[in-house]
Amino acid sequence: MAAGQDQDWGFYGGDAGGRHYSTQAQINRQNVADLDVAWVFRSGDAARFGAELANTSAQSTPILLPEAAGASLVYCTPYNRVIALDPGTGKQRWDFDPGIDRDGERPFRCRGVSYAEEPSAPAASHCRHRLYMATHDRRLWAIDARDGRPCAGFGDQGRIALHGSVDTPAGEVSNSSAPVIANGVIVVGSSIIDFARATTPRGTVQAFASRDGRLLWQFDPLQGQAHSGSANVWAPMSADAKHGLVFLPTSAPSPDYYGVDRPGANPSANSVVALELATGKLRWQFQHVRHDLWDYDTPAQPILFDWTRDGTPVPALAQLTKQGFVFVLNRLTGESLWEITEQPVPPSQIPGEITAPTQPKPIAPPPLLDGFLMPADAWGLTPLDRADCRRQLSNLHNLGLFTPISETLTLMYPGSLGGANWGGGALLGDSGILLVNVNNIAFTGKLIRETASAIPQGSHPAAGQRMRVSMQGTPYAVEIGSLQSFLGLPCNPPPWGKLVAVDLYGGTIAWETALGSVHEMGPVTAPFQIEWGTPNLGGGIATAGGLFFIGATMDRQIRAFDVNTGNTLWQHTLPNDATATPMTYRYQGRQYVVINAGGHTMFNRGQGDYLYAFALPE
Repeated sequence: MAAGQDQDWGFYGGDAGGRHYSTQAQINRQNVADLDVAWVFRSGDAARFGAELANTSAQSTPILLPEAAGASLVYCTPYNRVIALDPGTGKQRWDFDPGIDRDGERPFRCRGVSYAEEPSAPAASHCRHRLYMATHDRRLWAIDARDGRPCAGFGDQGRIALHGSVDTPAGEVSNSSAPVIANGVIVVGSSIIDFARATTPRGTVQAFASRDGRLLWQFDPLQGQAHSGSANVWAPMSADAKHGLVFLPTSAPSPDYYGVDRPGANPSANSVVALELATGKLRWQFQHVRHDLWDYDTPAQPILFDWTRDGTPVPALAQLTKQGFVFVLNRLTGESLWEITEQPVPPSQIPGEITAPTQPKPIAPPPLLDGFLMPADAWGLTPLDRADCRRQLSNLHNLGLFTPISETLTLMYPGSLGGANWGGGALLGDSGILLVNVNNIAFTGKLIRETASAIPQGSHPAAGQRMRVSMQGTPYAVEIGSLQSFLGLPCNPPPWGKLVAVDLYGGTIAWETALGSVHEMGPVTAPFQIEWGTPNLGGGIATAGGLFFIGATMDRQIRAFDVNTGNTLWQHTLPNDATATPMTYRYQGRQYVVINAGGHTMFNRGQGDYLYAFALPE
């Protein structure tokens, strides 16, 4: 490694296994209170796109390139512009604009780009060091990491058309997460429109040769299921180069809330699927939701680590789920390292719907949130709104977790936001402590018999709103929204977002604390913070300095927590909500923490184009 640079964050998730952990410790518990803004970069998207920015979500986590690849800090904007910055000053070095097709109504987002050195290219040649990005309009690009110019020998002058790029309407199939590159293979998932139709595009995963872009293999999670679609991989994937495996977190099959025409368990959907990198051959799969009727996608990157609870290291994988479970598996076999119980679940009230009689539940660690909510548990600021919530809960169809949605208004707790979501978790070194931010908001939903078509209105309800979408090709539309009182406050007790420390080896919860303040969520902003927790999107990172950094909340804050206690040690107010995962690195002797602060369309709280870097005073 070259003098002056201590590279630390070369992958979206910190490493290829998505541990969200840094060995940097210059910033630590003792001095984090002195952390201040080192530089701010603006991409220019706000000036260029104006009001269109409201249909974007800033989710990108930068990566730091090695010295041989230019030592730039690189990230992508929601419109898939790739920008390289000086890591010490934030000054732009170059940018690449693929000029994506911006037709369609789906929000624009880009969680990151991926770096790999191409050993088959001559040492000093153009594109020896490459960045790969999958775009909103379904192109896979390879560009030179030093100057941002496309790699001429890859596909058609640097780009490849992906599955669904030409045979589906704009926006119905897109990309959000960075591709995975290992052992000369690039693996790409997809993001597919939710709810709109009974049969959506297939969630086909594709693999290409990293040198020239040749298609190597394809995997369809819904093989044998003709009357469905999706089961796609929209969350980040993980790769184990040593064992030649790639791990796919697959989503729900379509349509999300009606399964009459897709009977059976749909075994590769709602699963962790392990494929051989070289061939795409199925090695194993572990399904955490059978015959999904709740939109419980596998939402987060599988976290790869060595399980050492009994003294003998076992290659392991931790998978977070929307329903609030943490599954710990042997990543070579898919066998659970904690016993799995079968939880009986209620049958559906919808004619022809055959629900799975049981769902898997690990005996440890405990669920990250309690999905049991009865009228006596109703919360409110006053007796009046508490009574309103109690009345609403009394009228809901509610038989606990995995109650199938019906024509009667049904409790959905957790809802499709989770629990955990795409921000995932951070594994604290070799301690076995997993730090996870979770949502804790009760939703309600019902199926409505409908013959007229409705226009799809997003993938999740916006903050404080209800969403109604026609599942075309079924007898029903679906209506979903948060369970709240006439004051606009959630009916379940706070915290409505929280940070949880999970001991994976001991199978216990070490601590938990509220994540976020509601002082900006009411009609009037309070002059002080109210730590009741907020819905949150984005993840956090842990460091050897004993800190956990996270934005994600609906209060424009980035915070640093003590990893041992959950105490807040530092926070800073940003211009917009930071719905992205931060990263950290040490450059020319100074440690930086960087976060994308551009807001999220779902939060409906404004968007921007800021990238913030923090460091200790020089």
